[in-house]
Amino acid sequence: MTRLVAISGSLRKGSFNTALLRAALDMAPEGVEIVEGTIRGIPLYDADMEASDGIPQAVARLKDQVSEADGVILFTPEYNNGIPGVFKNAIDWMSRPPADIPRVFGGKPFAIAGASPGNFGTLLSQEAWLPTMRTLGTVPWFGAKLMVSRAATVIEDGRIVDEATEKKLRDFIAGFAAFVANFKG
Repeated sequence: MTRLVAISGSLRKGSFNTALLRAALDMAPEGVEIVEGTIRGIPLYDADMEASDGIPQAVARLKDQVSEADGVILFTPEYNNGIPGVFKNAIDWMSRPPADIPRVFGGKPFAIAGASPGNFGTLLSQEAWLPTMRTLGTVPWFGAKLMVSRAATVIEDGRIVDEATEKKLRDFIAGFAAFVANFKG
């Protein structure tokens, strides 16, 4: 069994990226399990807080989910042509302490997808993640891109209503799952 963790970089209840993630949960190919990780409850990174209180429970939970997974899918919004601060903050917390980076991220396949109400479908955000993924020692998957533009026209009430978008997501999930299975094997 291949286990993937999917994480949305948005806290918004009506998030397009969370809608994509939740649709992906039902698209896992045979022999693949996709579980949802969450950034909800992760405080802003503060080294003083880390020194006095240690790693917050929400961070520890997500770190464990990622470290136990065979691969990770980041569903990233794009804010002001870049990475959402709340999502980057979660990844930064997950890299603490630095000795945990190999356990959590090292050599682990990562895929990046995203949806945006704009015309470019998170292209710049996805590209902006690459230096961070490289620094953490992940293995980015470049087999396909999933950038859903004009998301409000293809996602309604948290559901994909466009067959072409649904097919792209299904193909993306299948492609990444195959990459991860081959990577493991």
